[in-house]
Amino acid sequence: MGRLFAGFLICLVFALPVAAEEAESDLEIFISNMEVHGFYEMRAGYRTRKDKYQKDMSVMENRLQVDLSSYTDWADFKFRGDLFGDLVAEEADFDIREAYLFSRPLDFMDLKLGRQILTWGTGDLVFINDMFPKDWQSFFIGRDTEYLKAPSDALKASFFSNLANIDVVYTPKFDSDRFINGERISYWNSSLSSIAGQNAIQHTDKPDRWFRDDEIAIRLYKNINNYEYALYAYRGYWKSPGGLNATGTQAIFPDLNVYGASVRGSIAEGIGNLEFGYYESDDDQSGNNGFVNNSELRFLAGYTQEIGKDFTAGVQYYLERMTDYSQHKRSSPAGLTRDRDRHLVTVRLTKLLMNQNLRCSVFTYFSPSDKDVYMRPNINYKVSDNLAVEAGANIFFGDCPSTFFGQFQNNTNIYTALRYSF
Repeated sequence: MGRLFAGFLICLVFALPVAAEEAESDLEIFISNMEVHGFYEMRAGYRTRKDKYQKDMSVMENRLQVDLSSYTDWADFKFRGDLFGDLVAEEADFDIREAYLFSRPLDFMDLKLGRQILTWGTGDLVFINDMFPKDWQSFFIGRDTEYLKAPSDALKASFFSNLANIDVVYTPKFDSDRFINGERISYWNSSLSSIAGQNAIQHTDKPDRWFRDDEIAIRLYKNINNYEYALYAYRGYWKSPGGLNATGTQAIFPDLNVYGASVRGSIAEGIGNLEFGYYESDDDQSGNNGFVNNSELRFLAGYTQEIGKDFTAGVQYYLERMTDYSQHKRSSPAGLTRDRDRHLVTVRLTKLLMNQNLRCSVFTYFSPSDKDVYMRPNINYKVSDNLAVEAGANIFFGDCPSTFFGQFQNNTNIYTALRYSF
């Protein structure tokens, strides 16, 4: 044992200078390849309706984003973070959006480790098999659309072959949505049978144990004759609260398995897509637990086409269909019963003007089953390569305050922003 230890020390003594020299060389390469980008933004938004549980300001913040990237011979590195002062929450904070290492250890494999923004699926602002966290608060209060996607702390491994490609994403600790809980946006509180906000902030029992409350998502995909076909699988939890505890006092994230498929490709002069997902509510497969979401079937069909010069239109139809509906009606407490089907239609119109420096767009969600609407008009003008100004709105209305978009009527807001990129 002593000889073995001595031999190890001798090898270490000879290896250290070589390792130090290689590390110094990697550091020099890293520094010489460093790129710095980012932006400074001022954004302000106000509610157009009075909400007694929230401030009149929907968003009021200064934001500095710094985007650092570099590479060495063996890996790429990325860091992107936002420092912002939020006058609505009356706080300053730092949000790390990305901090990862990307490497290609083998010709047929990529690895990305760290905090990253992940997305897949075929929907336009409608998600079925994209089981990565969303920031619904940012989406509804008037922040840039890029902030709808929240970061994941994960390992992503991609494998490539002539037969098919596979993405595997492992998240060692559950990353939930940044969901509506009453802090910034009022919502329908089924326990109170009324709209609530700061008076009834939703508290949750969130799975948060490393390597025990984990998630795994898999995508198998292949391009055939300009069509992309994909299969999906996910094991984890409902990303936003999907039930209540036994006493009905705390929101929970029940176990969830998702299995899905999609296809996207050219149809006539546009792009069409189909996507399907089966949401298996693993904590209540029979549907007899009224405090846990039932399993669901979800379906999406979409089509996008340029209908004029620099004028694009897109339409989508989306369906959620609850399984075991008779058990749901029988077991659900008063106020928690839902319709079996939820239908949703979306329309996106985008027009580019003034040498494509002015972008005018409107994205509309309409649910004929819930009888509610959500509209996102937006105008963005690129003053120069670095400076852009923006104005838009989030408009909600519906017949019933308990429907998904109808509950946010008092959050209808208008906003404006000024961004300088560097």
